[in-house]
Amino acid sequence: MAEVSQPVVNVSVIPEYEGKEEFKKSENVAFYRRQIQGPNLHHRVLLDTMVLTEKGARFELLEPDTQAALLLCVSPCKNDTVRILIDELQPIKARYRVPDVLTGEPQCAQLRVERQSKDSVTLSWSAGRHQVCVWRFPFRLEILCEDKVMVTFNSKGKLWLETLQDPPSELQDDHTGSLWKETFRQFEDIKANGPSSIGSDLCLHGFSHVYGLPEHADGLQLRDTRDGDPYRLYNLDVFAYDLYSRLGLYGSVPLLVAHKPDRTLGVFWLNASETFVHVGYSMSAPRDGQTPPLKTRLVEPQTDVHWLSESGVIDCVVLLGPGPQQLFTQYAQLTGYQALPPLFALGYHQSRWNYNDEADVKAVDAGFDRHDIPYDVIWLDIEHTEGKRYFTWDSALFPEPANLQRHLEERKRKLVVITDPHIKIDPGWWLSNEARDGGHFVKNRDGQNYEGSCWPGNSNYLDFSSPDTRAWYSRCFSLDKYKGSTPSLFVWNDMNEPSVFDGPEQTMPKDAVHYGGWEHRELHNLYGFYQHMATADGLITRSGGSERPFVLSRSFFAGSQRLGAVWTGDNVASWKYLSISIPMLLSLSVTGIAFCGADVGGFVQDPEPELLVRWYQAAALQPFFRGHSAKGTKRREPWLFGEKVTAAIRTAIQQRYCLLPYWYSLFHLAHTSGLPPLRPLWVEFPGEQSTFAVDHQYMIGGALLVSPVTKPRVQEVRVLLPGSGEVWYDVHTAKAHKGGQTLSVPVTLDTVPVFQRGGSVVCRSTGSGSCTAEQQQLPLSITAALNSEGLADGELYLDDGHSFGYRDRKAFCLRRFSLLSGRLLCRPGSEEGTFACGAVVQSVSVLGLRSKPSTVVLHVSGAKDSFAAFEWTETCCMLTVNKLKLRVAMDWEMEIHEELGPKGRHVGPNLFVPLTFDRSLRLTLAVYWCTSMNLHFAKR
Repeated sequence: MAEVSQPVVNVSVIPEYEGKEEFKKSENVAFYRRQIQGPNLHHRVLLDTMVLTEKGARFELLEPDTQAALLLCVSPCKNDTVRILIDELQPIKARYRVPDVLTGEPQCAQLRVERQSKDSVTLSWSAGRHQVCVWRFPFRLEILCEDKVMVTFNSKGKLWLETLQDPPSELQDDHTGSLWKETFRQFEDIKANGPSSIGSDLCLHGFSHVYGLPEHADGLQLRDTRDGDPYRLYNLDVFAYDLYSRLGLYGSVPLLVAHKPDRTLGVFWLNASETFVHVGYSMSAPRDGQTPPLKTRLVEPQTDVHWLSESGVIDCVVLLGPGPQQLFTQYAQLTGYQALPPLFALGYHQSRWNYNDEADVKAVDAGFDRHDIPYDVIWLDIEHTEGKRYFTWDSALFPEPANLQRHLEERKRKLVVITDPHIKIDPGWWLSNEARDGGHFVKNRDGQNYEGSCWPGNSNYLDFSSPDTRAWYSRCFSLDKYKGSTPSLFVWNDMNEPSVFDGPEQTMPKDAVHYGGWEHRELHNLYGFYQHMATADGLITRSGGSERPFVLSRSFFAGSQRLGAVWTGDNVASWKYLSISIPMLLSLSVTGIAFCGADVGGFVQDPEPELLVRWYQAAALQPFFRGHSAKGTKRREPWLFGEKVTAAIRTAIQQRYCLLPYWYSLFHLAHTSGLPPLRPLWVEFPGEQSTFAVDHQYMIGGALLVSPVTKPRVQEVRVLLPGSGEVWYDVHTAKAHKGGQTLSVPVTLDTVPVFQRGGSVVCRSTGSGSCTAEQQQLPLSITAALNSEGLADGELYLDDGHSFGYRDRKAFCLRRFSLLSGRLLCRPGSEEGTFACGAVVQSVSVLGLRSKPSTVVLHVSGAKDSFAAFEWTETCCMLTVNKLKLRVAMDWEMEIHEELGPKGRHVGPNLFVPLTFDRSLRLTLAVYWCTSMNLHFAKR
């Protein structure tokens, strides 16, 4: 396709992009300064106030100097988590508690007193395996597993909770007045409740590696912050963000994950106000959990974590693991499982700001077919609307949007459009008037509708924290209300931090007022989460509850995984941004946000062709796969850079589509267990310390190890293959490599190092098709990679790819493939599931056989046993069986044989002669083997 001419826009003059000096650092934030500079308060536990309840234990705390009285509630849960909740004992008004993030009250375990003294009380649950020890003065709370202290809450006495006060009659300019009013640049923040910040520290004993706390453009392992800025969690619209920075970006997940060889645990700080987190690594003598003074043994590492938030209550959940998989499940039980996306959403998405008109969209769509490149979704940015009025279409550029969607739907493709949270102030627009009359806008501190500037100019902002507003917004997606929409239209929420061009830090003032009278400061980090929720609900409602939604959101919070996908925002077309995208996505993955990706090629500036290829290759091996670019950048459809580049991009996208059966199965696993598809190496190799800091390569599920090329003009890549007892197979060559080494892997522009782990089975499509709807109809190929014990197994999940039938009618098919004793078995992976699945396996490859088999025999339920033709590749010891028609939904076996030994027993390194075949087939096999080996055979 010829490049389409368009006006060049200098993004530096767009209000959104005026510079990073607009954003605060920690020293600019009053509550942070108060806590860091203030005294350590020495809280005392009044042990005689202890009450054991069905939800745990409650204690009263007292701070002697300030006489602040607090209420401590400790709630252990049956899934090995402990919730610590601290509030004022008698607040003058309720403090904000984050709603809608936790998916339900976890089942609490009953506590019992294990031992008690004047200085402490120890409570136990879970048959005594877990204990909580509460120390009287100075207050601290220890969590023990098997009598060993894992976590100490308030270990350094950082507990801080500023009690709410009635406002003074008038604000003074002295220190007291500054507690109620804060100024940043020209912006004045009036605090309705005065200073209300909270904080506490936790010591994680034995840990020297911690992760999580997205979103930051930084490495996977969190850095020691004692000599620098803390990590900030405050959702902001940051264009072309700085790299290796701890400043806040578009979303926040206040989950920290700690790992050591024998334990993984998490700390979830449920607070939606501005939050800072300090991390400090050190060595100390361990605690034994019995009585002070501390018993000294070998010095062990520890990690100290200090949380500081502007408001709310202390609501902290400790997840005890003990392993990574258990921790992911515990967190999913707390905040929700990853939504199972419709299959098309795992395909390739083509986007830019903006495709010009309907003809442009159709030309791009045709270009993918002409160049034999599969894709599923094309996207429209803000220019598709009538004057930046969302839920409208520019009548000159998109006069027949429904026909455009039907044009795409005929090709089994979808359209995504943008809806931002700001609403243009326009008395002539029905949606603006309806939102105003319904009371759906955020208010300013004077009670008027808050006004801020964004793409349309002066705008009001929807108050998504209100259930009524969310319900109204959801109804706006109905086909009769959203004119020009069809069921194949899906949605993208952008600018929902929220972004306000003329606001403090380009966001909403903290003293704006939401539903229930809550100030914006209390729930700032929830704003995008709530729009995401309302949009997903709208698409579900549009289909009558039958179809899965697809919604991409730039802003997010804990629990956003239930709603759809997120991406890493306005990145830059440079090698450094390609490189940082990997740890950014891994950080999201370990904190529950599994459906995540980065804009391919970089949103702003123009990538060189090699960078574009390498980015496509990396993103094709990541969960959310979208090419997107800014207004003013050159067009970058995959075929605009010459045939060599086009061929490399085509290969990367086609390989993505071939791997979709595996990806979809991994998302089903995330949806049911919480395990993310994208995993740091340490998740799969928890005992190997060499993996703990690796963030340039990763695992896709448990089977594939990937090391994207992120530097220019590279001819080889150093790849760590973990596990001294593991076997790894190069996906491109099938060559086997031992684990426990770092390998130099040659690469060309067309290749990326990918290895399949011995012991795994991976299902692929035999082709890519033009989109996921075509790919679904293609036969499957199975690759079984043997481990050192000659075993392999894996799962395949199938359903209709778009509806909730898998949930409501159990309309799904889950199959397990296991290879052991020379037999590849296809069996049910679940007792449930009734999906009428016509998928067939066309080919099977087995990697790691030690010698060439003599025969391969198929045993299909209800059919006669039969021989299968096969190929043997001597150089890599690979068996390939083609031209199969094995139905996935049926039970079958593939028997791999070599030579016959005495009494038909196994005689070779990988030869297994079953005694379960019928007598005639056993005799036929015996004759075949003896003839081929020129051996005498006497029939019995």
